[in-house]
Amino acid sequence: MNDIDKIRNLVLAPWIIKATALIGEQRNVGGNQFRHVMATMSILMDYKLFEESVLLKAAIIHDLLEDIPSTDEKELRTLDSEANQVMDLVLEVTRPRGMSKVNFLKGIMEAGSRNAKLLKVADRISNLTDLHIDHYRKSKMADYLDQSEKYILPMAKEVNPNMAIELRDLISKRRKQMNFLKYPGFLGL
Repeated sequence: MNDIDKIRNLVLAPWIIKATALIGEQRNVGGNQFRHVMATMSILMDYKLFEESVLLKAAIIHDLLEDIPSTDEKELRTLDSEANQVMDLVLEVTRPRGMSKVNFLKGIMEAGSRNAKLLKVADRISNLTDLHIDHYRKSKMADYLDQSEKYILPMAKEVNPNMAIELRDLISKRRKQMNFLKYPGFLGL
């Protein structure tokens, strides 16, 4: 089966419909969470992961439970024959309340499934693409980039060396942009 046929056989519409609940969830950098989850899925497709239907579906809703707490997980588990696998992956990449981001990422890095690592890498690529110096304090950006190098980059190296190259390039570009930043913060974020 060629790539076109693989894409043609994907059934993503029920998941996209559920993700539209994120349209009202704004991002600090502009846009909304719906665009972010769709970008995350598109990044995975850009790396030709067309056969990874569970991964692609999970990417579409990976922030839904966090951003829309009223989401009915049981309903999501009935969307299609892969729904339980999709939801298990979404839960694997959803940080439990009260757990530090560092401990969460360290756990995925050390013991996460291949799909969890792929999803976290694609998510971070999307986030780094949207990480702009006019929206974040220099210190926050530096911490985020350090975190990306320490936890996300090793995941990328393990699951997809080409994603690791893109991630490393994004981190480097954002660090160079930070060097041009004259003020400690614009919006106080």
